[in-house]
Amino acid sequence: MHMQRPYPRAVITKKGALALKKGHVWVFEGEVERIEPAPLDGTPATNGCIVDVVEENGTYQGTGLLSEESKIRIRLVSRNANDRFDDAFWRRKVQWAWDYRKTVMGRRALPGCEPDTNCCRLIFSEADGFPGLIVDRYEDVLVAQVGTVGMDRLRPVLYPMILEVLRADGQEVRGIYERNDAPARRHEGLALQKGWWDADAGATCVDAPDAQERIVMRENGIAYDVDLLNSQKTGFFLDQKYNRRAVRQLAAGKRVLDCFSHVGPFGLNAAAGDAAFVRCVDVSQTAVDLARHNAEINGLADRMGFTCADVLDYLPALAGDRKRLAAEGGPFDLVILDPPAFTKSRSTVKQARRGYLKINELALRLLPRGGYLATCSCSHFMTTSLLKGAIGEAAAAAHVQLKQVEERQQAPDHPILWGVPETHYLDFLIFQVI
Repeated sequence: MHMQRPYPRAVITKKGALALKKGHVWVFEGEVERIEPAPLDGTPATNGCIVDVVEENGTYQGTGLLSEESKIRIRLVSRNANDRFDDAFWRRKVQWAWDYRKTVMGRRALPGCEPDTNCCRLIFSEADGFPGLIVDRYEDVLVAQVGTVGMDRLRPVLYPMILEVLRADGQEVRGIYERNDAPARRHEGLALQKGWWDADAGATCVDAPDAQERIVMRENGIAYDVDLLNSQKTGFFLDQKYNRRAVRQLAAGKRVLDCFSHVGPFGLNAAAGDAAFVRCVDVSQTAVDLARHNAEINGLADRMGFTCADVLDYLPALAGDRKRLAAEGGPFDLVILDPPAFTKSRSTVKQARRGYLKINELALRLLPRGGYLATCSCSHFMTTSLLKGAIGEAAAAAHVQLKQVEERQQAPDHPILWGVPETHYLDFLIFQVI
């Protein structure tokens, strides 16, 4: 690329260029040979700015956002040398993201229920071309998480566009709540904060008067009381929407054990699917109390029970005590395992694999022949093949054989971008024990 461009240039190594050619969108610190001023007017690079990415011979590889304090030094937003990174560019990307959700989710609602786009992930970071930005919709509230300095600088540009695109399509949205409290922000030199976005001030209003930070959202026809201020992530785990439906379709007449139940979405879907009984188990008393509350507001509490316990202690205790098993609502016909990520780095994958093997073996030892297991992993480091291997070993250790019913992933509002394995983080499998 020899044309004069208005952006600073990052000259990268052959290794870095090869990764980009294979579809990835990151350039790491060690892959940047040097950063040069803009060839057009000599504008120097600044933290969070737009930079062109080129090889040593000048071959253009894309344009991205610079993060001077991060090991991921540049994140691409375009591979088109003709793009101009003005307001029109970002608005197109916002519109594409919303149009995509309407296409893949707009006609999938359960009969008589709310549209699936009422609660969904509107923007999924790199997968939608907004590296470091997450925006989830909970009815008429958007909850945003910003994890990179480039996206942080663009908030005053992007937030009004997101609201404009939705409202132009007839969607009611009353505001954007920011959950910028993830510790990873510190790797970008960003402060931790949460609060409502003040469009007039162009900043987060941490102490907004009369701010409503609890909302009731509906997913699959089930209501949830969501605490925007204190809950995990952006408030709720939307990525399992259709996996919960898969469990719901299996649950009729069954006694269900929902492990790592959090605020109860899998268990509530099972109960709504006419399960005979559902026991929800989570180590957090706060989560258990919210799950019980959600059961009550949906009129499902009469068929559900709730236990605060460490699943790794709870499952073997049930297996060794028939009276306790009966007291907890067993024996169970369907066990659901939705654990937190056992690994968040490549260095702990072996340890995590042992954890997945253990919980699946314990669950399988509880199930009778003909029973069902729904199990998952939410870490991209625990690849599909590693997870399947652990489940297979668990079945052998439990002396059972598994008949696969379904293999699923995250919902399509959390799209998987090929070439960027980090966007594929959720695997969900259903088996029958034979």
